Amino acid sequence: MFDPNVLGEIYRREAGRCTATMVRLLGDVDLAEDAVAEAFAIAAQRWPVDGVPPNPGGWITTTARNRGIDRLRRERQRDGRHRAAALVHDPEPVTHMDLGDLDVLPDDQLRLIFLCCHPALAPDTQVALTLRLLGGLETPEIARAFLVPEATMAQRIVRAKRKIRDNNVAYRVPPASVLPDRLPPVLAALYLIYNEGHTASIGTELTRPDLSGEAIRLARVLGELMPDEPEVKGLLALMLLSDARRPARTASAGSIVRLGEQDRTLWDRTLIDEGHGLVRECLRRDASGPYQLQAAIAAVHTDAPTAAATDWGQIVALYDQLHQLQPNDIVALNRAIAIGELRGPADALAAIESLALENYHLFHATRAELLARLTRIDEAQAALERAIALTTNATEVRHLQHRLRALAHLTSS
Repeated sequence: MFDPNVLGEIYRREAGRCTATMVRLLGDVDLAEDAVAEAFAIAAQRWPVDGVPPNPGGWITTTARNRGIDRLRRERQRDGRHRAAALVHDPEPVTHMDLGDLDVLPDDQLRLIFLCCHPALAPDTQVALTLRLLGGLETPEIARAFLVPEATMAQRIVRAKRKIRDNNVAYRVPPASVLPDRLPPVLAALYLIYNEGHTASIGTELTRPDLSGEAIRLARVLGELMPDEPEVKGLLALMLLSDARRPARTASAGSIVRLGEQDRTLWDRTLIDEGHGLVRECLRRDASGPYQLQAAIAAVHTDAPTAAATDWGQIVALYDQLHQLQPNDIVALNRAIAIGELRGPADALAAIESLALENYHLFHATRAELLARLTRIDEAQAALERAIALTTNATEVRHLQHRLRALAHLTSS
């Protein structure tokens, strides 16, 4: 019997890759996205009868290509567009893009990132569009990542795709001379794709290894393209050191295991060693950036053989530097968590009370933890209830509900 959840898993794993390939083959972002969506709709009808093909991603790509070509053929018949004629009659599909004088990598996904992160688009929109097209995230998930209303994010994405079409933005990796200027939004997009894989915003599973794995792979490709960029090394190191903890982040029943309670023998030492090596390379360059500092923080955590041995003083110092470079509320929240471990919950609570993160579930979960440590149980329960209301990942919801029950037990005992 066909499991309908399988189709969703394949969508999450393959949609971004298929869309990237379709943009190259069809030369149009909207057409590529529509073709992939239509291919998955056909799969939903056929696979329950015929079974899931051995290579579902290839099946989706082939079906999407055929549907896209059919649509271009219809357009050719209607208005004689030259692009459609070339695509239908040439066995090697071409697009409107001139790639002759460019340094192009044979990686559709990396090209799609640079398309989405074109300087003609606003910075937040660049990253949001990358998450939509490459990460396969739905608009509510992206809105949650940016802490903005869903309608606002939907409008941004529509405007971005229209701007790419109207300005005939090229689907390419830029020449080496301009790569550094184009790098920040690309790194931000990879970072958010990894974060969605590290802790999924929606669904029944805590992690999405398909997304985190793709982000790591693309960061490696980007590192080969730009070997002298320390922030690329820093981002890769951060991803590796974070991913090393994945085997210990959930118990056998699927429940969340917090950092301080994790079995550190389960951490992937190969990834940790590679990440530490990259951090050391960054330190030798002495050109600290946000990703390098976050990687250094992750390195301090993975250096500690036990939670009690963690050098919280060094972590707070690194967060101080990071907050100077990125003085935003998310960094301030993470800094406050470290302060709570170093100086106690009262100092940490004082550090977060003015943060404008009312719609961010981890803000309320952190606040609940600090209030509980201060034995302000009623306030901690209220904060946890607010966190639960804002959380859309089922595993995280169960974890927060477990903590809420533990607090209720304290008040009744």
